[in-house]
Amino acid sequence: MSQDVKEQIIEIIAEQAVLETSDVSMDQSLADLGIDSLGLVESIFAIEEAFDISVPFNANEPEQSDFDISSVASIVDAVTGLIKAQKT
Repeated sequence: MSQDVKEQIIEIIAEQAVLETSDVSMDQSLADLGIDSLGLVESIFAIEEAFDISVPFNANEPEQSDFDISSVASIVDAVTGLIKAQKT
């Protein structure tokens, strides 16, 4: 996992949660951080823009998506995978 990817995602999530980046840990869920469904969608848009990727995500049914949003670490892993897939 690229440290830059991890740091950028933490910055995006922290901004959405109105927290300092130091308050965001890899094992937290977005709900733990106080991010609601609208905040989740805004975070996804920000991630797509930051990394020039398209996230396969259904905001109405996140459990039906291949994009795992269960924790900050899972989001970092999913984005890293999308970036690698885009380069091949």
